[in-house]
Formats: sequence, structure tokens, C-alpha cells
Amino acid sequence: MAFLTRACHYYVGSFAGLSRAVWLLAAITFVNRAGTMVVPFLSLYLTRDQGFSLGQVGWVMSSFGAGSVLGSWLGGRLTDRLGYRTVMLGALVSSGVAFILLQFIHGYAAFCAAILVLTLLSDAFRPAMFVAIGAFAGPEHRTRAVTLVRLAINLGFSLGPALGGAIILWWGYAGLFWIDGLTCLAAAVLMWCALPSVQVRTTADTTTGAPPRSPYSDMPYLWFITITALVSVSFLQYFSTMPLYYRDVHGLDEPAIGLLLGFNGLLIFLLEMPLVRFCEDRRFGHMDILVASTVLIALSFVVLQLSGLAFVLWAGMALLTVGEMLNFPFSNRFAYDRADRGNPGAYMGLFTIAWAVAHIIGHTLGLQLVARMGYEDTWHVFTGLLVLCIALLLLLKRMLLRERAPASM
Repeated sequence: MAFLTRACHYYVGSFAGLSRAVWLLAAITFVNRAGTMVVPFLSLYLTRDQGFSLGQVGWVMSSFGAGSVLGSWLGGRLTDRLGYRTVMLGALVSSGVAFILLQFIHGYAAFCAAILVLTLLSDAFRPAMFVAIGAFAGPEHRTRAVTLVRLAINLGFSLGPALGGAIILWWGYAGLFWIDGLTCLAAAVLMWCALPSVQVRTTADTTTGAPPRSPYSDMPYLWFITITALVSVSFLQYFSTMPLYYRDVHGLDEPAIGLLLGFNGLLIFLLEMPLVRFCEDRRFGHMDILVASTVLIALSFVVLQLSGLAFVLWAGMALLTVGEMLNFPFSNRFAYDRADRGNPGAYMGLFTIAWAVAHIIGHTLGLQLVARMGYEDTWHVFTGLLVLCIALLLLLKRMLLRERAPASM
């Protein structure tokens, strides 16, 4: 009982010091993500309801990634010019309407074009949201502020797929599009009514008088962005190729798949903030944390090959989730730290572009590999890719140490 009490106090204490605006931003994100039902079931919808081949689904998902790249770039530029509030509101309203209309789009080419437009609109939200977090949270609270918003995302995501599987049984796939769109609009109303607007600080270095740094001339940051994209390519398999594996190899239906995907979000809600606080209290190096997280994500693919029993699916999802809980908050923190003397919208836009590029490559690559090699060899490929990322992270760590060396002399 005493241990449980201490654990609860530690969990609650992990949230201390975060501003009211950060909590409001998390609430807005939760409302938006609680309606996330279309994307987790998109590969199933396209193959079962629309009759697309695996190759066609791969190109639809690549269109998803292409729109995400354009939206992330445009959202970053517009955030530096118009401010995060205008961009976030515009993205929520326009993407809400686009989700509702997507159910009426039929045909391979038309659906590719519609997905591209939808993700362009919706992903303009992401760099603006990151800039808003930076505006509402001081440097000492950045990692936990990002983690709180991620908790809202994943709590919503744990509800969305779980409810989505039931909605498919009751109302068909059309219900997913309506709920996804309406929750985007509800999030926009909440933001308009409750979230304050603050001035984002000037990013020029006032000490040296240097102009704001461009992320495109920051070599360690570009190296980091490349690694982030490669890790994300592997991570995304759990939300595109993996649902097909659950169905084809293990015979799971949509509600069971939704529960398994929702398990990811539930674990994050329960464990991520205490885990981040623990890492910060122990002052573990950010690069060491990123290496450890990538090892865990690689192991999530390895365990799938150990047994044909269903428990390995839960073990794989648990390993992936712990790796995600370590990787994403500290990746965000690294991006914030590199952006201290740069334009925040440009830096965070490039950070979200890494994720978007992963969408372009990852979904098509995974589905094409499954079609040609089968699931087991596909997991071998992604395990190898993650081992490569571990080596690249160790090289980045050495690069950062060399960068800091002159300042310490």
C-alpha cells in the first residue's frame, strides 16, 4: 500500500510546474485525437471496402506522407509569419471538413489526391503546436510539456481505435470519417474559446548579434533529422503493415486489432510522464536515451519471430511503446535545443517533415516488402534498419562532442 501511495505521488509530481496554457493545449489535442479513427483503419478500409491492392494502398499512404511533408513545411513557414494560433485554427477547421468529405471519394487516383490534400491541411497544425508548446513552457519544462501533449495524443489514440473497431461493426466505415471530422471542429472551438495567445520570443542570439540560424545549415540537426526519419519508417509499420499482419497471420478482427493498437496509447498515458521524469532526475544523456529507445523498437520486431502465439503481439507492442516513450519526448527536446538561435517554425517544421518523409517511404516500403517477401523477412529488414540507426546515433553523439569541444577549452 505504501509503495502504491509513493507511486501515485511520483506520478502526480511529474506534472508539477506546467502552465495552465500547456494543459489547455493538451485538452485541445485530446479532443482532436479522440476522434482518430480513419488513419489506423485506412489500410483495412482500402483493401476490404474499396478493393485496392496492397501496392495501391502503399501509394495512397505515400500520398499521405507527401501531403504531410508539404503541410509541415507550409505550417512552419506560416507559423513564423502569422503566428501559431492562426495556423492551428485554420488547420483544425479545414482538416475537419476534409475528413468528412473523404468518405465520398472513390477511385484510386482520386483517393490519392484527396489524402494528399487532407494531410497537407491537417499536418500544418503540427509545427504550430510545437511552437505553441515552446511559447507556453520554459526550457526547464520543455520535455515534460511535450510529454503532456503526447499523453493527450495517446490517450485520445487509445480511445479512437478501440471505439473505431466497434463503430465499423455498428455503422460501417462512414462513421469513422464523420467522427474524425467533427472532433477536429470541436477542437477548433475549444481552442478559439480557451487558449490564450502569447508572443513567441525573438530567436536571434542577443549575445553575439548573430542572425537566426537556419535548420538547413545546422549539420548535426540535419543528421538527427535523417535518423529520426529512418526510425520513424520502422515505427510506422505498427500502424500500417502490422494491422494486416494481425489479420492475415493471427486471424484478429477489427475490434481485436483496435484493442491492440489502443494498448499502445494506454501504456503511454500510464507510464510516459514518470519515465521522462525518472530520466531527467537521473540526468541521462539525451543521445544515450535515444540509442536505448531504438534498441527497444528493434526488439519489438525480433520478438514477433519467436513464437506463433498471440502473446508475442502484446510483447512486441509493449517493447515498441517503451521505445516510443523514450524516443519521441527526447527527440523533441533535442529539436527545441537546436532551435534556440533559429526560427522556431522552420526548425519544428523540419522536425515534422522527418515524420512526413517516413510516411512517404515507410508505408509503401513495408507493404511492397510484404507482397514480395512475406511478413517474417519484412521484420528482418526493419530490424536491420534500426541497427543502422543505432550506429548513426552513436556517430551523432561523437559529432556533438566535437562540436562542444572548442567551447570547453
